[in-house]
Amino acid sequence: MSDPRKDALNYHAQGRPGKIEVVSSKPCSTGKQLSLAYTPGVAEPCRDIAKNADDVYKYTTRGNLVAVVSNGTAVLGLGNIGPYAAKPVMEGKGVLFKRFADIDVFDIEINSKNPDDVINTVRLLEPTFGGINLEDIKAPDCFYIEEKLKGMLDIPVFHDDQHGTAIISAAALINACELTGRRLEDVKVVVNGAGAAGHACADLFVKLGVRHENVVLCDTKGVVYRGRAENMNPYKEKWAADTTARTLTEALVGADVFLGVSVGGALKPDMLRSMAKDPIIFAMANPDPEIMPDVAREARPDAIIATGRSDFPNQVNNVLGFPFIFRGALDVRARAINDEMKIAAAKALAALARQDVPESVAKAYEGRHFSFGRDYIIPKPFDPRVLLWVAPAVAKAAIETGVARVKDFHCEQYRDRLERLLGPAHWIMRNIVNIAKGERKRIVFPEGDDLNILRAAHLIVEEGIATPVLLGDEAVIRREAKKLRVNLEGCELIDPARSPNFEKYVQTLYAMRQRKGMTEIEARHWLRKDTMYVGALMVRLGEADGLIGGAARRYPDAIRPVLQTMGKRSDACVVAGAFMMLFKNRVVFLADCAVNDNPSAAELACIASMTADLASFFGVKPRVAMLSYSNFGTVRDEPLPLKMIEATRLVRELRPDLEVDGEMQADLAVNYERLQQHWSFSCMTREANVLIFPGLMSGNAAYKLLRELGGAAAIGPLLIGINGAFNVLQRSSDPETILDLTAVTVCQAGGRKNLGVVKD
Repeated sequence: MSDPRKDALNYHAQGRPGKIEVVSSKPCSTGKQLSLAYTPGVAEPCRDIAKNADDVYKYTTRGNLVAVVSNGTAVLGLGNIGPYAAKPVMEGKGVLFKRFADIDVFDIEINSKNPDDVINTVRLLEPTFGGINLEDIKAPDCFYIEEKLKGMLDIPVFHDDQHGTAIISAAALINACELTGRRLEDVKVVVNGAGAAGHACADLFVKLGVRHENVVLCDTKGVVYRGRAENMNPYKEKWAADTTARTLTEALVGADVFLGVSVGGALKPDMLRSMAKDPIIFAMANPDPEIMPDVAREARPDAIIATGRSDFPNQVNNVLGFPFIFRGALDVRARAINDEMKIAAAKALAALARQDVPESVAKAYEGRHFSFGRDYIIPKPFDPRVLLWVAPAVAKAAIETGVARVKDFHCEQYRDRLERLLGPAHWIMRNIVNIAKGERKRIVFPEGDDLNILRAAHLIVEEGIATPVLLGDEAVIRREAKKLRVNLEGCELIDPARSPNFEKYVQTLYAMRQRKGMTEIEARHWLRKDTMYVGALMVRLGEADGLIGGAARRYPDAIRPVLQTMGKRSDACVVAGAFMMLFKNRVVFLADCAVNDNPSAAELACIASMTADLASFFGVKPRVAMLSYSNFGTVRDEPLPLKMIEATRLVRELRPDLEVDGEMQADLAVNYERLQQHWSFSCMTREANVLIFPGLMSGNAAYKLLRELGGAAAIGPLLIGINGAFNVLQRSSDPETILDLTAVTVCQAGGRKNLGVVKD
């Protein structure tokens, strides 16, 4: 059994100590690059910025750089542990900024408990940063520091312990009220904890619509009531309630909402029993909540419960807020993060939680599936859509309230920019999906009762990509869909055995295969046994536009019926399987990775030609490398290099329009500088983006290694050379992969020559 303390210490200490490093965003490996990065080249942007200060955003990182600032006086639940001990937390904050919103961070730990020292330090550092994230500073100093800096600086200042917690809990409150049929203006809220988070939560709740008089604040001395003298300050005075309640127990009688930002164990089961019907319990103390969810559930089975922990449902996690709020603020060069921007973020999070949850989120949480309800009222941090919902909402609010320097703002164009931050796979597939939406195609799924197909079919309808045609026993399909709570509206269900066209399929298959050893009885047998045959014939006969299959079978078993019913294109000597591999800065096509074990030189030439056409289909100008373990004849007495030499010659003969070279080793193919250094005669003008492997073993191994170790996203396998719009899934493909392949298949069925979705 692992030791959590040891695991955490090892995580921080192993390799390079800490969690962050500075990485250059520009190359600096030659003399020329050095002269541009520093002297004399660096003087040019300096001159321009001296003339126009706004050019600092054009030539430096300021527009994407945030300071995470702390003096270590209130670190997590550890208290006043000082700036040195605070540094691991601040580094961690930087990791989250980068991971979730691609924002760069310098962490600044200030060795002073004097609030004015913090203010002066940050004020003097303003030219470095596009925004300031205050962190882990004790109350009431944090209020004073933030107020002063907001008045001094012309960039956003945001104390996350206050506002981050407030925004996420506000989103959760919106949805909890919807689920329990409450109106915000009617709910009675008890806030336990009068620190930074408690004040900010109460304040934002009121700005959302909760009535000020319906909020009761409690601290270690009990209820903050009007006339109380003990342990008061101006910030608490704002929330002094006109009430006879003096303890948390008394305050909770009839309350609708408990919001805890205090200490573990502060909320007792008996207190819950006095609350209103369907109580909303936000027990957010960390690591130990004010009440454990199982204890709360036993006392009030009707409660909606949220905590600050990831191991319980409804985690109120600040990472859902600050990266995306700053992303939106930085991208419009906001001067501040105002209340309207915070409310926009909360409403965006609440709205996102009501959407269907993608499979990628389930994968990040050990396969658990989520849907809007009492155990899912706020999105998960690893939901990639949070960036696309929150940042635009914040940016739009900044524009509308006049705190943004950027005036020319187009929300849809901004969303497209954000899609790119999620990686090329995301935005390329989003472009393909958008194209597919206009095609209105019918795509047949032979394994209509497969669970992942059913989930994917629902998503396909929701996205408007195609009309899914699900084959199988209709009763079984509906039963499985009901178990999954999948809505089949918009899908067509066909039971092949009961189809009025079944006899037509039998005669068509028999006519095609009777001189290839298939009897009429066998044709009937295969059509009853294997719905892949039925689906392929539906496409052949014009009853569907394309087919996606293979979700629950071996690849060879899935592809065989398609080949037997549709065959190769007239201009193809072979059918092959290609992958589009999406890296951060490049797109590469690999073939053959799925079909041909040991293709001949002539077949490889055909595969190279078809893969080049596939690259062109996606908008990439193909540059083809024929791969081997030798370079340009360095090994001439072995069959494999000789095959690739001959294949290269044949490709050039077949396609004189293509840029193709070989045989060559894989590293030279993708490293143009090295290729030119050692083999300057090569006709390649840049690194190759179409890689043709000598056989299935090397191609299949390469794409899997690139996906698992190289961090590439893979789209495929895409069938090339087949007569029609057919693609075969890898077994157990998840719903999002099925959706992606469906979108590609729809585009293939649409007859487009160039999707133009990749910029090479």
